[in-house]
Amino acid sequence: MEQYRAISGTRDVLPQERELWQRLEAIVREVMALYAYDEIVTPIFEQTELFARSIGEGTDIVSKEMYTFEDMGGRAIALRPEGTAGVVRAYLENSLGNQKPFQKLWYMGPIFRQERPQKGRQRQFHSFGVEAFGSDGPSVDAEVIALFMAIIKRGGVDGSLHVGSIGDNICRPGYIDTLRDYLSSIGDSLDNTSRERIKTNPLRVLDSKDEGTKEATKDAPSMLDHLCDGCKDHFRGLTEALERLDIPHTVDPRLVRGLDYYTRTVFEVRTDQLGSQDALGGGGRYDGLVEELGGPPTPAVGFGSGMERLVLLMDGADDSFESLDVFVATRGESAQRLSLIVLESLRDSGLKSDTDYLGRSLKAQLRQANRTGAKAAVILGDDELERGVAQVKWMDRDSQDEMPLDSLAAELSIALTSTDGQAGT
Repeated sequence: MEQYRAISGTRDVLPQERELWQRLEAIVREVMALYAYDEIVTPIFEQTELFARSIGEGTDIVSKEMYTFEDMGGRAIALRPEGTAGVVRAYLENSLGNQKPFQKLWYMGPIFRQERPQKGRQRQFHSFGVEAFGSDGPSVDAEVIALFMAIIKRGGVDGSLHVGSIGDNICRPGYIDTLRDYLSSIGDSLDNTSRERIKTNPLRVLDSKDEGTKEATKDAPSMLDHLCDGCKDHFRGLTEALERLDIPHTVDPRLVRGLDYYTRTVFEVRTDQLGSQDALGGGGRYDGLVEELGGPPTPAVGFGSGMERLVLLMDGADDSFESLDVFVATRGESAQRLSLIVLESLRDSGLKSDTDYLGRSLKAQLRQANRTGAKAAVILGDDELERGVAQVKWMDRDSQDEMPLDSLAAELSIALTSTDGQAGT
């Protein structure tokens, strides 16, 4: 019989790795709450046109990487290739701007792109991000960056922050003409993809990973030298805010990001530990996107981060996700039947608990309790049941107590959560 395998570009997250994912998810939720961002959950698929219009027809994501299909109603549907477009659509459809003039939202979930799988890059991957609507001041940009840096710091991940500006509809068109002329003059030195982009999206040439193109464009004109006064002031405000927050950063004149909707601020956090896949996350300002999708002029800023890459770089799993509080070991059928009731009472008291379901000997069950990292093993047998008690073996010391069954959960809960850690002595 054929053995089925995960489709290329997808992978299983197994229980031992899931502990790290849970830790990252907990960090994300904690930091989002600290920064007063509200969670939003959008559908995994949307109309293809939503992404084509927001991300840009000429981007690799839309032209090469989206998973698109026609549904039974003949509608063009796409699995979401990034998070911002769906959040903007939800913001408009549900009139969130009318409820609060300044909205701070965050999301977490799977993203889909048909690209070549590499370390830290999958065709189905997971992302979290934020979108802040309503303010055009650089302080919000700085807050968004500070939030992301706080998350990776709590995960034990080192990353270097790169910031830049790609101007707005006042100054960028003139710069693009200047850049296009420059790139055309050195076209023979560029890779094939970059030569094609000279006409369609010359900014993306500056983001090329081809070493020959990087060398050929090292003296390309910089957007930072072509900013209008408004964009200069905004970028100065951002860098000054980052300095006040004591967030180290590098001003990067080549930073353009890969999506068409960005204006003014762009930023990226990078690592040197994952080879060519060095971006841990990034984002920027997109002041024209809400209007482009049919809403009123609304300034906005946000970021997205791939979770797989962060998990690869995080320290080992937190013990709190690995170990049990209590393992219930039994001798005899009566004790095994009672163990289900005991387990539920322990869990109702907030204690992470488990038992043996394989009918193993008491000695084997206690070995299993050790493997789970349980702090205590509750031993139930016929003698204990007749007397209405349970034996409690403290796994980290050579001691054992006897506790009444009718108050077992309460006494264990107090003992295991005591501040002095002297339970069982």
